[in-house]
Amino acid sequence: MTNHDHRAFLDALRQALPDRSMPSDPDWLAPRLTDSLGRYTGACLAFCEPATTEEVSQIVRLCSEHGIAIVPQGGNTNRVGAATPDASGDQVVISLRRMNRIRSVDASDFTISVDAGCVLADIQNAAEEADRLFPLSLGAEGSCMIGGNIATNAGGLNVIQYGNTRALVLGLEVVLADGTVWDGMRRLVKDNRGYDLKQMFIGSEGTLGVITGAVLRLFPAPKVHATALCSLDDLDGALKLLSIARNHAASSVCGFEVMSGITLATAEELIPDIRRPFDPLPDWTVLLELSDPRADHDLGPTMEALLAEALEDGAITDAILATSEAQRANLWRYREAIVAAGVQRGAVVRHDVSVPVSEIPDFVRACDSELDELLPGVVPYVMGHMGDGNLHYHMAPPDGMSQEEFAGHVPALDARLYDITARFNGSFSAEHGVGQAKTGQLETYLPGPQYAMAQAIKKALDPKGLMNPGKVFPAT
Repeated sequence: MTNHDHRAFLDALRQALPDRSMPSDPDWLAPRLTDSLGRYTGACLAFCEPATTEEVSQIVRLCSEHGIAIVPQGGNTNRVGAATPDASGDQVVISLRRMNRIRSVDASDFTISVDAGCVLADIQNAAEEADRLFPLSLGAEGSCMIGGNIATNAGGLNVIQYGNTRALVLGLEVVLADGTVWDGMRRLVKDNRGYDLKQMFIGSEGTLGVITGAVLRLFPAPKVHATALCSLDDLDGALKLLSIARNHAASSVCGFEVMSGITLATAEELIPDIRRPFDPLPDWTVLLELSDPRADHDLGPTMEALLAEALEDGAITDAILATSEAQRANLWRYREAIVAAGVQRGAVVRHDVSVPVSEIPDFVRACDSELDELLPGVVPYVMGHMGDGNLHYHMAPPDGMSQEEFAGHVPALDARLYDITARFNGSFSAEHGVGQAKTGQLETYLPGPQYAMAQAIKKALDPKGLMNPGKVFPAT
């Protein structure tokens, strides 16, 4: 497209939008054109901040008419570069930041209707004010936006009890690739009128349309919790503990976070006021939590009974049981600290994989063995939501190896990890998406018929290929 064509498009865009909707200060734009991990930096023809669905529709319609590619963006917390434009300077970023309205809360229906630019924590707070729970919970919940959560089918800490984002969405409002607005803001739990179209947009990473609104499911607010930190010799014990917990507490199990001894040792070294919970540190630790909406239901005896069985069975070697909210918060701080410590450590290659829960112990053993054969001394930095099969199997360089030298080994390490994941019938992307970081893996590891069907859907809904090109599928 020529500069003249660009000028015609920008003139039309300015006429359609208020001045405040197109910020242009380079210093303000810079962090919004770089992904959250600093791996991708792009440029844009225009950065638009619409305040209404109609304004989004106008932008998309103009882009379609002029052949301009679109990159939707929420809180810019994505881990795979899905919300970052390319370097051409020919793409338009549509930020949903100003579309941050809580449209309605219906406590009787257990639903909340929101704009796509609502920050996740604000939705959680609005639900709490109605004595309800919106259970999606992420490390970035203070800045990530629900439209991005939906577009990546985000997971997080409570999937074991409530499911991932896909299970929490009842209805969507989406601006399609030609600017048409699809109003699917339904509050129905049961609706079998043909295809469930909203499912195509959940996890689509902005490649099929721009999500502008959502109807979300709410749940009774938990009134009581029971939380324990357990030490284990191995992940076989964690698998036993999970089974025991579910047998005793059934659907009350809301958290089952696994942490390797290496992650806790790193947190103790790098994060202020973090002290080892067990001495010596065990090879593995599990943070287990139960919750219940009944205020008169004491979960303490249930937790004590399941921990006693786990100790007797040899699944765990020790446990710390929180007896107050302050102690519960302290136990959760270990989970938060290992993430922060991984960032501070630097040179950690991050992965987001999933395998069947029962396969996790063998999967981790295979990764530890085969990756060490590939690069002797490579340090596995493993944590994750074991209760739903999602592990963050990160890797750090061997002691004494420079970041530059380690970077040369990363492609082979990545390929081996993904090969192992596929061998265990797992996924190379559990909750972070594909973005631009993993388009090659999608083509390699997604079964051929499934890949072809996904391409057909993309072609049908985005025939001009203007919706977030280069994400999910390679750029053409």
